[in-house]
Amino acid sequence: MPEKNQIFKVIFYNQDKLYEVHARQVHQAPILGFVELEDLIFGEKSGVLVDPSEERLKAEFAGVKRTCIPLGAIVRIDEVAREGANKIHPAGGRSSNVTPFPSPFFTPPSGDNK
Repeated sequence: MPEKNQIFKVIFYNQDKLYEVHARQVHQAPILGFVELEDLIFGEKSGVLVDPSEERLKAEFAGVKRTCIPLGAIVRIDEVAREGANKIHPAGGRSSNVTPFPSPFFTPPSGDNK
């Protein structure tokens, strides 16, 4: 059973951008090859300064109870002591409008089977 105060920082690729989100629960999804994030955490608007990337994430995940992220898109999952800012970073290196087709998890060996 997960601890009540656990917070996870999950970094993953989505449409040529690097997303950094915080969630209270992270586990294997019932769909093969996916990780499920539940109870996404967003900072409260307590100050005058508003982070536009966090506002975009909040709008994108508004009303989402849980989301499934493909295992191949995940860069890193960390358990952290406290929540931080959610961010969207450019994924650097690729400046294209074309999203690459996902690659398979297992590629069969090539060559003759003698």
